[in-house]
Amino acid sequence: MDLHRLQHVIALAETGHFGRAALRAHISQSALSRSIQAAEREFGFALFDRNGASVTPTTAGRFIIERAHKLLFDSHCLMRDADLYRERRIGELAFGTGPYSGAVFLRTLLTTLRQHFPQVQARAVIGGTNPLLAQLKAEELDFFMGDMRTIRSDADVVVTPLVPLEAAFFVRPGHPLLGEPVIAPAMLLRHGIASVRIPHDVKVAIGKVMGLQDDAPVPQVIELDDLAALKDIAMHTDTVIGCAVAATHDDVASQRLVRLEVASMPPCTP
Repeated sequence: MDLHRLQHVIALAETGHFGRAALRAHISQSALSRSIQAAEREFGFALFDRNGASVTPTTAGRFIIERAHKLLFDSHCLMRDADLYRERRIGELAFGTGPYSGAVFLRTLLTTLRQHFPQVQARAVIGGTNPLLAQLKAEELDFFMGDMRTIRSDADVVVTPLVPLEAAFFVRPGHPLLGEPVIAPAMLLRHGIASVRIPHDVKVAIGKVMGLQDDAPVPQVIELDDLAALKDIAMHTDTVIGCAVAATHDDVASQRLVRLEVASMPPCTP
């Protein structure tokens, strides 16, 4: 059914006059008459009783007109929602983030989303690169933020660099290492190092700095893709955690964690 034709039917029902209905529809009276006749042929029965200049809906016509109102209303709502969706003011957004990028960006991203696009329904998933990549390919996610170095070349995935994240080692206040005049990289191993899952080549590079032989990767006493849990472990034990600096600003400012100044440790980006 042509929605414009339904609009003509409603205009004629509300005005009760072909001339006035044609003016409302911005078409000629003859064009309106042809449109009404086409609607009646399509439905298979008369929609209006024509009594000279007066036009009134038939019983069948009233039945159709009632439903036509609802159909046109739904059509207008659909077009409005399409405009809102195109402008990102309504709809659904599903995205994922790794533990590092989640700790750094997630709060700001969701806050900004709620402030500027309050009608958008968001679903955020935190996890490792491989599970997030699988969900992305399955079209369960629109995008995800993670460590680019763990993503192999893939024709199905577009990778857009955002920003490098500086990483460092952190411990609780009063940690034995903080009493050392100089903290050598190998000294961190005595207390155990915990971190999220990191690429093998990064582990090997850190292992070399710590004096490990034969390209041995730095050992991790805990590997966990949950940065909040890792920070909590560091606050209550002597475990040393490797962590994105941007994810610890509040913890360092409130003296829940202390950044270690490790001699000869080059800057790294997880």
